[in-house]
Amino acid sequence: MLKITKKSLIIFIFFIFIGFILVLSPWYYLITKTFRVSLLKTLFSWNGLKKNNNQINFLILGIPGGNHDGPNLSDSILFANYNLSNNKITFISIPRDIWSPTLRDKINSAYAYGEYKKKGGGFDLAKAEIEAVVGQPIHYTLVIDFEEFKKLINFLGGIDVWVTNGFVDPKFPIPGKEKDPCNGDPEYKCRYETVRFNKGLNHMDGETALKFVRSRNAQGEEGNDFARGKRQLQVIEAIKNKIYEIIKTFDIKKITNLYKNVDQSIKKDINNQQLAILGKNIFLKGKISIANVSLPEDLFIIPLYSSEYDFKYVLIPKNNDFSKIHQVVDCFINTEENNACLNIKMK
Repeated sequence: MLKITKKSLIIFIFFIFIGFILVLSPWYYLITKTFRVSLLKTLFSWNGLKKNNNQINFLILGIPGGNHDGPNLSDSILFANYNLSNNKITFISIPRDIWSPTLRDKINSAYAYGEYKKKGGGFDLAKAEIEAVVGQPIHYTLVIDFEEFKKLINFLGGIDVWVTNGFVDPKFPIPGKEKDPCNGDPEYKCRYETVRFNKGLNHMDGETALKFVRSRNAQGEEGNDFARGKRQLQVIEAIKNKIYEIIKTFDIKKITNLYKNVDQSIKKDINNQQLAILGKNIFLKGKISIANVSLPEDLFIIPLYSSEYDFKYVLIPKNNDFSKIHQVVDCFINTEENNACLNIKMK
């Protein structure tokens, strides 16, 4: 019979402890130093998050960044709601061409105007404008720099997107050529390139994915703002799937590089500690449901070009009343059956 002495037991426990430290210390460093998150606060705190009716609302903006014309204009606008009660996240695509009487411009200019007046002011102004559209308070804002986001998609090895409707856009703007005289060409063809997407599963690198979501001049129905919104939701879903694959590997090096790529791509007014507490809640609640929806087209009309809208192509709510839009958004975030919400507009 093997006799275990007190001394051998102490040695055994010591080596177990050393092994435990060697295995977990890289993860502890990653969480506390790289992510800048306190484990104690994450585990034992339920506070520190703004919310309303047990829900947290986010505004997610995608801006061109880089050398694009209008680098701070919002190419994409998403309203995201997280319901703590039923562990449901709802992404709602918002058309960027909605007219704002306050700005005397489209709502996609709010972040740019705010940043022009004061660094960081874009968050507040964009929140105020989108709150008026959706009828919900917005607690936090995330701004995605598309130029940096290309790098993230390439880091992920590209993404796979099912293209429901193939399309051709003969006038996709080439960055840096916005003011090129094109040797006197009256149609300024040198400023554009033709992009094409075939129906079916498409593997996209960062450059291709951004052309897919930013295309505005596609022939047919894919040329409108509502189709763009649906394509943006598809890309977000594809990126989410790739990120989840990396996290499941528990490869600390890959996860560290993933975090660095994401962090470089996004500006936000929510800190990592708050995100960690939010993530804990999602995890403890169990199965999460995610819905991707768009505001229905027939909630809006396209008014005639006039001085009232500075002769711009814009969208306005029917009867100049956002109340129906508010009802649809409220339905999307508070019911399980999103298709039922589409009938509200006809009541």
